[in-house]
Amino acid sequence: MSAPRYALYYAPAVDSPLWRFGCAVLGYDAVTGDDAPFLPLPGCDPESWPGLTREPRRYGFHATLKAPFELAAGRSEAQLRAFAHNCAAGLERIPLAGLGVAALGSFIALTPSTPSEALQRFAFGLVQAFEPFRAPLGEADLARRLQATLTPAQRAYLAAFGYPYVDAAFRFHMTLTGPLPPERITPVRQALERAYAGAVPAGPLAIDRIALFRQETRESRFRLLDSFMLS
Repeated sequence: MSAPRYALYYAPAVDSPLWRFGCAVLGYDAVTGDDAPFLPLPGCDPESWPGLTREPRRYGFHATLKAPFELAAGRSEAQLRAFAHNCAAGLERIPLAGLGVAALGSFIALTPSTPSEALQRFAFGLVQAFEPFRAPLGEADLARRLQATLTPAQRAYLAAFGYPYVDAAFRFHMTLTGPLPPERITPVRQALERAYAGAVPAGPLAIDRIALFRQETRESRFRLLDSFMLS
């Protein structure tokens, strides 16, 4: 049986319109661990939508800060939670101009409306800070990561941090779909743009918390374990 995995994410307040929107798009609420009613999307076939969101549904609505990892030898969940609490208390909130729906390759996600160097530094600082809690990647996980086409820098990040998309390779995003066929990308993006505009108030927001998620087994969905407000 595999060990639990943990991930450090940004996840909005669970009573916020943004959280409700993300859960309804994915069809899953990581707080309760239950399926959520899917958001009706005009122009999108409701029969096919569960399949299009199957991959991100496993992880819950989030933006990755430190990718899923098993705990290093000698580290406990209690220690991880205490460290996250103390870490968050020493970090300032990151203001963003807003989020928008965008196509990132073959999938759709929410991304910042304008780039933020502060967000880049914030994310990489957390990757480094939590590194002592991460067990080295197993052979299967490493092989899976290496199946992607990676640059030399991304391979170096993978070797150092167990994940290739950190530091200069990091792009903050909150995934809304899995990979889409080329002909579906534009219509799905447009449908999600309309739904997002109708569900989430426009304007700035702040990265005001970090969240710990836990996956009991590799077949399980991730659940929200705890959320820690930034100072």
